[in-house]
Amino acid sequence: MVAVWSEESWVDRIANDTQAFEAFIDQYKAYVFAIIFRFVKNEHDAQDIAQEVFFQIYRSMASYQPNHLKAWIGKITTNKAIDWKRKQTRIKEQSESCQGLVENMAKSEDHSPEEMIIKSEGEACLRRLVASLSPHYQRVVVKYHFQHKSYQQIAREEGISVKTVESRLYRARKLLRERWKEGGE
Repeated sequence: MVAVWSEESWVDRIANDTQAFEAFIDQYKAYVFAIIFRFVKNEHDAQDIAQEVFFQIYRSMASYQPNHLKAWIGKITTNKAIDWKRKQTRIKEQSESCQGLVENMAKSEDHSPEEMIIKSEGEACLRRLVASLSPHYQRVVVKYHFQHKSYQQIAREEGISVKTVESRLYRARKLLRERWKEGGE
């Protein structure tokens, strides 16, 4: 039988009594599971996320200010489910990226798989470093080094002189070298 208590009594009891927390879980597990299942559509994953939700609730209970407990639980649950979805998206993207790398390795006859991986990791690090530059340097570097555009094309597109393109590339390369030496990021 599930105990039904007020918000204040839940908060007070959970802090000092593991059986009270078990009763709390029994009280809200269907609610939490229903929210999660809307996001993940998989019972096993929903159960895993529900465990994370109740762990987060337990850790956060001391800082909870009694006011709409069910809404607070719903917010934590929704955030955990959204975080899980984002993580799954990143994993899928990484998997697809790795699959593309493997396919490229199979097509490439002049490079060993090790060389291709090293090159790919270096390019990824370089892209992160370029992303850390200010936008006017970033655009010029991307257009020149990744899109293989000429100084003249970049100057036209950016509405600047060729000399300014040269200057920005020089400064951006200098910044990239410094950041690379500092640790790659």
